[in-house]
Amino acid sequence: MNDSKTSKRILALDILRGVTIAGMIMVNNPGTWAHIYAPLRHAEWNGLTPPTDLIFPFFMFIMGISTYISLKKYNFEFSPAAGMKILKRTILIFLIGMAIGWFSRFCYYWTAPTEGISFGAQLWESVWTFDRIRILGVMQRLALCYGATAIIALTMKHRHIPYLIATLLIGYFILLVCGNGFAYNDTNVLSIVDRAILTPAHMYKDNGIDPEGILSTIPSIAHVLLGFCVGRLMLESGKANEDRASLLNSHLIKLFLVGTILTFAGFLLSYGCPFNKKIWSPTFVLVTCGLASSFLALLIWIIDVKGYKKWSRFFESFGINPLFMYVLGGVLGILFGSISFPWGEGSISIHGFLYQILLMPVFGETGCSLAYALLFVAINWYIGYQLYKRKIYIKI
Repeated sequence: MNDSKTSKRILALDILRGVTIAGMIMVNNPGTWAHIYAPLRHAEWNGLTPPTDLIFPFFMFIMGISTYISLKKYNFEFSPAAGMKILKRTILIFLIGMAIGWFSRFCYYWTAPTEGISFGAQLWESVWTFDRIRILGVMQRLALCYGATAIIALTMKHRHIPYLIATLLIGYFILLVCGNGFAYNDTNVLSIVDRAILTPAHMYKDNGIDPEGILSTIPSIAHVLLGFCVGRLMLESGKANEDRASLLNSHLIKLFLVGTILTFAGFLLSYGCPFNKKIWSPTFVLVTCGLASSFLALLIWIIDVKGYKKWSRFFESFGINPLFMYVLGGVLGILFGSISFPWGEGSISIHGFLYQILLMPVFGETGCSLAYALLFVAINWYIGYQLYKRKIYIKI
């Protein structure tokens, strides 16, 4: 059976990618952080808030499945060409993440200059922010996890990967237990390592914890490897003469079985190892991968088995160019907050106009914050839809 051709027939993969990207754009761009509905807030520390805390891990899980599909053309054998392609893509995604962080700081300092300085000084102050730019972040984590997963998949026998996943998660749990890893302060071993290597100036500011820090990348790699293993389990086997309906039913059974086992295992182990997105705890990995597997099975049943596809076209526009759409959302979010135009006796940003002038009188504070986020998603969708309609695929 040709895995690549089979996977292309499973529209649900693109839809789940699209749901996660649209979700990330929505939760990252509320009208105001001061007024957000509870389901759209991340858990402050221990715990898990659906759907917000599921969006990013769902995308990473799907990235693991996609990595399996993309590496099939190399027959999972390492070669200089394959290694170079993986390295280039890893570096590119990492640098794009850093570039977004730099662009955000540039716009912030350019639109809020220090009083009394010259144009040249203001320009330099805005451009040279490398002494305080955040090194790690969402895109950087995706890059590192993709690169590690791809290299492991090409150099290790696939039947040994589950043992590696277990080793990474158990080893990380021991590290958390021995290093005060569940403390929400700078005594946490994750914070200590990040401050020593990255330094505080290049970290996310959250009680000394960087949610995409160095050590928490370990379970994140295990997370993507789990997605890879599920992709292998789902797609590698099948009879040559098996019809499409039987094949899809086989996918459903495997995905629901894996999802149930992982989800129950995560909940049972949570008594000793709580769910925690900011440190990417092992139980967080198990539960989110389990729920992602079950949700993918549900989407396959709805879309590919039952044929209910019309509703999914909105998300398909995000799913066919996922990383580009995420970057687009980040850049537009920065620009909407930075570009101003005259209004009344002063000026107002695009964000301010949409939020305060257009939406606030209609929806009120909290409703307006959600309405702005949905409007922002719709704007991004329109751009993505133009690419989708023209069959333009931007690979990063």
